[in-house]
Amino acid sequence: MKFKSLYSFLNTDLSIIERELEKTAASEHPLIKEANMELLQAGGKRIRPVFVLLSSMFGQYDINVVKHVAVALETIHMASLVHDDVIDDAELRRGKPTVKAKWDNRVAMYTGDYLLARSLEVMTNIENPLAHQILSKTIVEVCLGELEQIKDKYCFEQSLRTYLKRIKRKTALLIAVSCQLGAISTGASEEIHRKLYWFGYFVGMSFQITDDILDFTSTEEALGKPVGSDLLQGNITLPVLFALQDPTMKSEIERISNKTTPEEIKPILHKILSSDVIERAEKVSDLYLHKALAILESLPKNRAKSTLLSIAKYIGKRKT
Repeated sequence: MKFKSLYSFLNTDLSIIERELEKTAASEHPLIKEANMELLQAGGKRIRPVFVLLSSMFGQYDINVVKHVAVALETIHMASLVHDDVIDDAELRRGKPTVKAKWDNRVAMYTGDYLLARSLEVMTNIENPLAHQILSKTIVEVCLGELEQIKDKYCFEQSLRTYLKRIKRKTALLIAVSCQLGAISTGASEEIHRKLYWFGYFVGMSFQITDDILDFTSTEEALGKPVGSDLLQGNITLPVLFALQDPTMKSEIERISNKTTPEEIKPILHKILSSDVIERAEKVSDLYLHKALAILESLPKNRAKSTLLSIAKYIGKRKT
């Protein structure tokens, strides 16, 4: 089953959001406009808008209200991707040249900054002050996460706690807030929007750990970048943390630097795949997924709940 088929009944409203994203990404400056349009055309799963729409169905659903939240969250996500590519010195994303690769780091950083500013502007359409407080704090945390990612590159002595905190800021927080703000925007109760926050947080943690696993187990075609790119770029993910516990693999991994080539890391990639590292990482992902499903169980029954259940299970077990 394809991911998009799980929420096909949202297609009309997602089309509205796509058009709103184009308006938001537009700019009078031709260079920023071109960079933003390329980002949009690169596509993506639009996971955050989907979570916004589904969570908003626990209140008084109105696409003309909810669309602003969905666009704001996806715009922040797009900004973080542009900044991440600068941090990682990444040439490809989803198989296409990144903004920093096509232009340069300065254009990429200003493009990301522009998108962050636009997300705040879009959210002014939501009158609830709580929504603005949550979004502002989220942007602060996402930016701190980007700084931590720079600091932690090629740091092979970092702890599991450091990794989990980083992926919270990198991925889980934005998914959690997508769920929470979707519910808040349509007047859902505090009890419900808080539960949806934690559901999104746990799903987001599982999603990122699975993403980190796929960097080793998937293919270059599916990833849109070389297998093992995270390790090559100095990003210490959960599989790498587990591999570092093995003295033999540790000595090889610690030799990796920003001068290491894709060919040079192939032996350690093979050793990781031949060990129990991937299985151990999958178990951690499953723990977060089970926590998400437990929270979902306590929410009112509706079509959104059953769809969130299907999406959560898909995310935790996806292969691409």
